[in-house]
Amino acid sequence: MLMHMPLVLLFTLAAVTALAQEPLQNQIAAIAREAHGKVSVACSLPGSALNCDLNPNAQPPMQSVFKLPLALTVLDQIEQGRFSLDQPVRFLPQDRILPHVYSPLQDRYPEAGVDVPLHELLRLTVSLSDNVAADVLLRLLGGPQVVNTYIVALRISGFHLQDSEAVLHHEVLAQYRNWFEPAGAVQLLRRISDNSPLTSEHTALLFAWMTPALRTKRLEGNLPAGTRVAHKSGTSDVDHGVARATNDSPVRVALAGQQAVTEQYPGPLQSRALGGAGRVVGE
Repeated sequence: MLMHMPLVLLFTLAAVTALAQEPLQNQIAAIAREAHGKVSVACSLPGSALNCDLNPNAQPPMQSVFKLPLALTVLDQIEQGRFSLDQPVRFLPQDRILPHVYSPLQDRYPEAGVDVPLHELLRLTVSLSDNVAADVLLRLLGGPQVVNTYIVALRISGFHLQDSEAVLHHEVLAQYRNWFEPAGAVQLLRRISDNSPLTSEHTALLFAWMTPALRTKRLEGNLPAGTRVAHKSGTSDVDHGVARATNDSPVRVALAGQQAVTEQYPGPLQSRALGGAGRVVGE
């Protein structure tokens, strides 16, 4: 089975010595071999020389990880005065992705034609990975290029968003046109965590959306009980036996509080690789 599995790690845990780097990279490589696919990993730890990189500049399918840069872009435009969190946004019939796609928004309003508060579209997009809500946000912004331009303005490299969820769900190979290099994803996560481009209020809101209460089998699956994770994951459909991508992009890991994050359609082999990588870096 062919699987492309970008994994992006950013941990805020105890420091790791330089002597631990080579064994860590060896462990990551061993876990990658068990995945029977192409695995890309990058990580960063403030104040350390942590290096668990494996193919950090690969360009695998991004999947729903793009919803984090998308939400970041919308929040920036709110701060610029173009939008407001409470403003109603029309969910149009043409926004629907038919015949069916994962979307709590579309499930609730199958005929569309309703106004939805912008903050609810953002929550659905980040917390629940709602595909239709994400496309409504893309339409509101003016398309993928607006997101690309904002991420470049933050001096983040290796990000490319070309197609909406509607295109991805009707053209399987289009997913390869949307990619985020793991090294670039770590750059973005560090920027949000260390020196957020947003106000403290909006940064806290974004982290809250990224930290649901339910524990999954993805990255935090092998972390100690009680570990709290803020992240945005992504998963492809399984097409003729091929799972093209299983991703995770955590920005904060803290050994206290609730467990975190849920994402749709985790394949057991891919999720085991993500969880294994998270465990060895956390250790």
